[in-house]
Amino acid sequence: MATATATAFEAARSQRRGQVYVALAALAWSSAGVLQRGLSVNAATQVAVRAAFAGVALLAWVAFSERGRVVEACRSVGRAGIAFAACLAVASGSFIVALNHTTVAHVLFIQAMAPVLAALIAWIAIGEPVSTRTGVAMGVALAGVALMVGGPGGGNLLGDGLSLLMALAFAVSIVISRHRRDVSMLPVTALAQLFLVVAFAPFASVAGMPSDDVVALAALGAGQIGLGLAFLTIGARLIPAAQVALITLLEVVLGPLWVWLAVDEKPTTATLIGGAIVVVAVVIQAAGGSPRANRPAPTPVR
Repeated sequence: MATATATAFEAARSQRRGQVYVALAALAWSSAGVLQRGLSVNAATQVAVRAAFAGVALLAWVAFSERGRVVEACRSVGRAGIAFAACLAVASGSFIVALNHTTVAHVLFIQAMAPVLAALIAWIAIGEPVSTRTGVAMGVALAGVALMVGGPGGGNLLGDGLSLLMALAFAVSIVISRHRRDVSMLPVTALAQLFLVVAFAPFASVAGMPSDDVVALAALGAGQIGLGLAFLTIGARLIPAAQVALITLLEVVLGPLWVWLAVDEKPTTATLIGGAIVVVAVVIQAAGGSPRANRPAPTPVR
């Protein structure tokens, strides 16, 4: 009896730790908007320098997680890992560029529909069944995005388009990681940042960059991405994937709040209502996850 009680207590404690770590990951991710709003350099410089800092931080985390076996870990991912890295690079690059053209709330609320899009893509690409609950979630999410984009003050067409591209790329990376659950995609997160550096460095203006921008971009790369992924990696092993999906919605709530408080970037009513609808859609899907979906699964970095 005492042994069973101790086991239950330890399981509950482990779950609470997992929830805290995932919440800390969401908190780290939510800093992106307010940090980006303080930058004075162009979008290409933002993407390239952020990716450089993120690549170093992620490589260090991979070395720690894999106990120094970085080369072996990278070789194990195969073609699926390269595809995952490419999708992640597209999503991360689109995320930063989108922030330069529309509100933080728009970017994050549209990003939130990625898990719902992933369910649709998994059905088309690898034949995963789509439940009635997931179908409802898809319809609700699309309605929310339509309201945000088409409502009064609906934002910038380029910014919203890039946000949708970001959500789609995230969704594809989620499907890849779920399809290849036997392989850790953690090593190729650093490769994704290398792709971004190579793609955007020729258009970046690094010379004479203000020190404040360097600090902010270091925080975006090492802190927002690197620290966020570290917390997620630890926490996601301790709780079901459905809980991970729900807790990471904190990013969607906190991100717009920080810029509202810091730079008075107030979302429109249509954005808030549409965003709330998207969040409801994600909750609908996550709350009805199957046992297979409830196993811990890799989550892309923003």
